[in-house]
Amino acid sequence: MLCVVLATASGAVAAQNWRSASRASVGLAPDPATTREAVVQVYAARAVRWRGYIGVHTWIAVKPSNASAFTVYEVNGWRLRRSGTSVQSSARPADGRWFGNRPELLADLRGDEVDGVISRIKAAVDAYTYAGEYRVWPGPNSNTFTAFVLRDIPELRVDLPATAIGKDYLGKSFIASTPSGTGYQLSVLGLVGVLGGFEEGLELNLLGLTFGVDPESFSLKLPLAGRVDLWWAILLGLSLACARGGSRKLAHLRNSRREEKRSAPRTRTSAR
Repeated sequence: MLCVVLATASGAVAAQNWRSASRASVGLAPDPATTREAVVQVYAARAVRWRGYIGVHTWIAVKPSNASAFTVYEVNGWRLRRSGTSVQSSARPADGRWFGNRPELLADLRGDEVDGVISRIKAAVDAYTYAGEYRVWPGPNSNTFTAFVLRDIPELRVDLPATAIGKDYLGKSFIASTPSGTGYQLSVLGLVGVLGGFEEGLELNLLGLTFGVDPESFSLKLPLAGRVDLWWAILLGLSLACARGGSRKLAHLRNSRREEKRSAPRTRTSAR
């Protein structure tokens, strides 16, 4: 119940009419018309319709030096059914809403040396192992793709959200570096696994759902809710403990009063 409340409060949107939902820019990406330097950005946004309450969709946007537009790399299940490959590259806004859902910027890399990073990203996109497959759960999906590419780009040090279901899918492999490149993970078909990294902290994957703790940001990682600040969790725990202690004291006081009434001597008046 707590996770559902937190997920709702975090702004998960299940668009009722996704075909007409906004795909407009939200102002997180630089204007390519006035930005000459190379740029790489990684985004996550709540998925479409009911999936948005459970997980996010992730993508990578690149703009080489002096380019007039971003190129967005992502994976879509419907593209696989139409074209035989799930991998899509487009010139849609790098920071565009994902069918109405506002994206979160996970990484932003800029500078003269970023052109080389972009070349490596393109090579990793071309080498994506699961372009001919797509499964919402446990993968391979859009988050499997993003994690696959990021493992070749450790400079980005991206900590994918706990709600990025599919990020831990490794196919027939059982061990790999973490998407941030700062640790390692073990996973069996994305259904059960463990991960440890300087960026990600410690994570446990059960049936594709992530439970973890990130000491660096002092936060918990939970299904549906994503990242939850530990201070809020501590305050909630203290509040529940105080409420429970108060209810116990109140019950004890009520029982004490009942016992006092029962043990109190009863005075009778005799008629004369």
